[in-house]
Amino acid sequence: MPIRSAFAALLCLTSFAGGLALAGDPLPRTQPLEIDKPLDVIMVDGIDRFALKEIAASVERREKLWKRDTSSPEAYDKSVAPNREHLRTIIGAVDPRVEAKGLELVATNTQPAVVGQGKGYTVEAVRWPVLEGVTAEGLLLEPADPPIARIVAIPDADWTPEQIAGLADGVERESQFARRLVESGCQVLVLTLISRDDTYSGNPDVRYTNQTHREFIYRQAFELGRHIIGYEVLKVMAAVDQFTLMNTTQEKVIPIGVAGVGEGGLLALYSAALDTRIKGALVSGYFGPRENVWREPIYRNVWALLAEFGDAELVSLVAPRGIVIEASSAPEVAGPPAVQKGRSGGAAPGEIRMPPFEDVQREFARVAKLQGRHLPNQVLVGWSGDQMAPGRDNSLSELLKRVGVKAGLKPNGEAPQRLRKEFDPNPRQKRQFDELVEFTQKLLRRSARVRDGLWAKADRSSLEKWVETAQKYRDMVYDEMIGRLPAPTIDPNVRTRQVLDEPGFTGYEVMIDVYPDVIAGGILLLPKDLREGEKRPVVVCQHGLEGVPIDTISKTVDGFKYYSAFTAELANRGFITYAPQNPYRGGDRFRTLQRKSNPMKRSLFSYIIPQHQRTIDFLKTLPNVDPTRIAFYGLSYGGKTAVRVPPMLSDYCLSICSADYDEWVLKNATVYDGYSYMFTGEYEIFEWNMGHYANYAELSYLMTPRPFMVERGHYDGVAPDEWVAWEYAKVRRHYDALGLGDKTEIEFFNGPHKINGVATYDFLHRHLNWPKRNAN
Repeated sequence: MPIRSAFAALLCLTSFAGGLALAGDPLPRTQPLEIDKPLDVIMVDGIDRFALKEIAASVERREKLWKRDTSSPEAYDKSVAPNREHLRTIIGAVDPRVEAKGLELVATNTQPAVVGQGKGYTVEAVRWPVLEGVTAEGLLLEPADPPIARIVAIPDADWTPEQIAGLADGVERESQFARRLVESGCQVLVLTLISRDDTYSGNPDVRYTNQTHREFIYRQAFELGRHIIGYEVLKVMAAVDQFTLMNTTQEKVIPIGVAGVGEGGLLALYSAALDTRIKGALVSGYFGPRENVWREPIYRNVWALLAEFGDAELVSLVAPRGIVIEASSAPEVAGPPAVQKGRSGGAAPGEIRMPPFEDVQREFARVAKLQGRHLPNQVLVGWSGDQMAPGRDNSLSELLKRVGVKAGLKPNGEAPQRLRKEFDPNPRQKRQFDELVEFTQKLLRRSARVRDGLWAKADRSSLEKWVETAQKYRDMVYDEMIGRLPAPTIDPNVRTRQVLDEPGFTGYEVMIDVYPDVIAGGILLLPKDLREGEKRPVVVCQHGLEGVPIDTISKTVDGFKYYSAFTAELANRGFITYAPQNPYRGGDRFRTLQRKSNPMKRSLFSYIIPQHQRTIDFLKTLPNVDPTRIAFYGLSYGGKTAVRVPPMLSDYCLSICSADYDEWVLKNATVYDGYSYMFTGEYEIFEWNMGHYANYAELSYLMTPRPFMVERGHYDGVAPDEWVAWEYAKVRRHYDALGLGDKTEIEFFNGPHKINGVATYDFLHRHLNWPKRNAN
C-alpha cells in the first residue's frame, strides 16, 4: 500500500474518535476491519446491549441461588434463611442495633411531646435509638384502648410523618394511613425518612450539591458496604425492637406489622423480608418488575440485587407471613433537584414512575411459582382505570387480617387536633441526615483498621508463601468488589486495519470479540526496525476518562498536554506499544453501564478485565512479541485501571499507575474535602464495600512480586501529595518486607495531571530489559 503522508496520518488519528477512518491493509493472520462508527461508540453500545440482556436473563437464572423446601412453612423459612442473610448484606443492614429501652419523648419547656389529639387517640413526638450515634425520629399514635396491633408506618420520602397522621397538609385524607390505623385501634409508630430534598447535601467548607439527601448518603455508604436502604431498614427493625419490648413488659402478644408507601413501600418490603417478627406487611406504590432499576434514582442501586432478588423473590422471603401488595399511585420523581445558585450539579439521573398494573400483576404472579401454592398469604389489591390513591380501605383491611386482627377497619374519621401552633420538619430532617453522615464517616475512619485486620492473615513469611496465599485475596477482590464474568469462550475474530504510517512505526486499529456484543479494541504501534525472529517487550498504554487511543499517540491533539504522546514515544524507543480503548467514554452513556451492571454483581471493570485478557492473548500471537514482557502504563482513569486490571491478570508483568494513585477510599467517601467525589458528577465511581475489601495499597500488594510504580505530579488535582505518599508507603513497606524493594518506586515531579515520562521510562527500560535509546 502507498506510504501515507504525515498529514494523511493525522487525518487518520483525529478521525479515530469521529467515525472517519482511512482503511488500510490488515495485519497478517487477522481479518479486515470494516466499521463505520468510532470504536468507543461501538464498544459502549455493545456493553450496554450485553448488560441489558444479562438483566433480562437474570429472572430465570436467579432461581439457581435458592434451595426452597416447600414441604412445610417451617421447612420453607429455614430453607430461605441463607438468601435472607445475603439480602441483609447487600443492603448493608449489618451493624448491631442499640438495645431498645423504650421510646424517648421529644419535648421542650415550651412544646410538650403530645403534638396531636384525635378521637380516641393521642399523637406524640418520639425518637428511639438505632445504631451507635444514630436514632430514628417520628410520631407515636397511641390509642386510648389497648392496641389490637402494633404497626410501623413508613411514609414516602417526600412525605413527613405528620402528613400521614393528618397533622399536616399535603397527603389526601384517604391516604393518611397512619391515622386510619390508629382510628381502628392500632398503635402506630411513624418513621421519618431521609428526604429527596438537597438542602443539606454538601459541606459549607467545600460546597453544596444538587444531590438528594438520599443520594448524598448513598454515595459514601456504598463505598463502605452500607446503604441508605439498609440504614432505614435498621430503623424499622429498631421500631420493631421497641414494639417487642412493649409486648414483653406488658406481658402481651400483640401482633406487629409494617406499612409503607412509595419509598416507604420499598422499606416495608425489605423489612418484612428480613425481620420474621413482622407478621404482616402492606407495600403500597412500589411493587413491580425491577429489571429497570437502573432507570430509578441511584439510591435504589443495590449491588448484586438482581442476580438473586426481584420483587417477587423479596415477597417470597416474607412467606409464610402475610403481605398485601397495593398497586397504587405514589409520589413520582422526574430526576434530581434542579441546580440552584450557589450549588454544584452532578447528581445522578434517575426517575420514579409507577408501573402499569399489568406489569405489577405479572410480577405478583411469579410469587406463587416461587414459593408453592400451599404457602400463600399474599394479596394483590389493584385498580381499574385511573391509579388509585395509596392506603385505601380494602388494603388496610387486608393488612389487619394478615397480622391476625379480627376487627375490621373503622370508618374514616376526622383529622386530629394540631397542638403545635407551628412546626418546621427541617431541623428533624437535618438531625437524621447528620447522624447518618457522621455514622458513615466513622466507618470511613475505621476502615483502614478493618482492611489491616483482613490482610494481616496473608502469609508474608516468604515470597513463596505470599504468592500462595495472595490468590484468595485476589479472588475476593475480583469476585466481591469488582464482579467476575465467566471467561470468554467465543472466537476472538481479530480484525485490523492500518491507520498510521510514521517514520518510526506503523499503526493498526484492532477490534477483538470478547462476549456477544462486547468487543475490545485499540491501536497497535509496531516499530519499523523489528527484525524477523526478534522478541520485544510490549507496553500497553491506557488513556483516561473520556479518552480515545489517539490521545496517547498524537502530539497535535488536545490530549497531548496530559499524555505526552507516550504510546508513540515508547514505540520510538523500540517498544511495541498498544493503546486500548476503554469503555469509560460518553458521559451518562457509559456511567449508566455501571448502573446496569451493579445489580448483577458487576462493575465497569467486570468487562475491562476480560477485554484486556483478550488483548493480551492477541498480542501474544504477534511474531515479535515476548509474551513474558507485557507491561501496563495508564494515566488517570487509566491509572485506576493500572491497580485493578494487572493485579487480576498475571500476564501483565509490570504496572505503572500515573495521575490517579492516592488514598482512594478517602477520596471517594469523605465529606470534608474538596478532592472528594462526593461533590462531583462521577456518580459511577463508587465501588461496593471497597473500604473494607481493598484500598489502593492492598490492590498494589496483588502485583507482588511483579514490579509496580506510581507517577505523581505535585500539582495534580486528583489528591494532595500527602494522601498519595501515605497510601504508597504501605506498598513500599510490603515490597521491602518481601525483599523486593528494588521492584517498586514512586516518582514525584513538578507538574500537573500528566505523563511525565522520566523515571517511569527508566523503570520500563530496566524491568523490561530493553536498552535505552533516543526517540526519533
